[in-house]
Amino acid sequence: MENIRNVVTLRGNIISPPVFSHENHDRQFYTFPLMVERLSGNEDIINVVADRQLMQQVDPNGGSCVTVMGELRSFNNRSGQGSRLVITVYAFSIEEDFGDHINEVTVTGAICKPPVFRTTPLGRDICDVMLAVNRRYRRTDYLPVIVWGRKAREVADYPVGTELRVDGRIQSRKYIKIKDGISCERTAFEISAIEVSAADSF
Repeated sequence: MENIRNVVTLRGNIISPPVFSHENHDRQFYTFPLMVERLSGNEDIINVVADRQLMQQVDPNGGSCVTVMGELRSFNNRSGQGSRLVITVYAFSIEEDFGDHINEVTVTGAICKPPVFRTTPLGRDICDVMLAVNRRYRRTDYLPVIVWGRKAREVADYPVGTELRVDGRIQSRKYIKIKDGISCERTAFEISAIEVSAADSF
């Protein structure tokens, strides 16, 4: 059953064949990168996890255009390699589908760290927020959100524990990490907010 506090809809192209991810309760799970175009022409590469049965509905060689419905999940990477917070889309359904690319996410969760307000070099206001989004079996996903403009200034004043509903899209962003004097390129994933509302307004 879908979590109504965490809903993702994507349509894009599988850009490489699925690879085995893990096994849980005798179910095998695979992961694949989905390329979703933005209106600007830029691309977001989003990692999708799906069980073996769902993967049988798509071309195993990659290249398919598919619609994925699911939820956004996070886990802590303790391997020491790559990002510490790993963000993926857990698929409930996958169907081959051709049409305009779609990248939509709606989450409702509580602010779990003090928001960080800043201004970009181009003078745009931005606020970084970490939301704790509950799912079944007493598990919680920690999802980074970026809020822009006037809403960023408003969200920056919200205390920890404030519940927010966020509508937006999943964004992938490259950055450089320096470790032991060596630079390496990494990818961060976050929700780029389009609409944000506090609990008392929805």
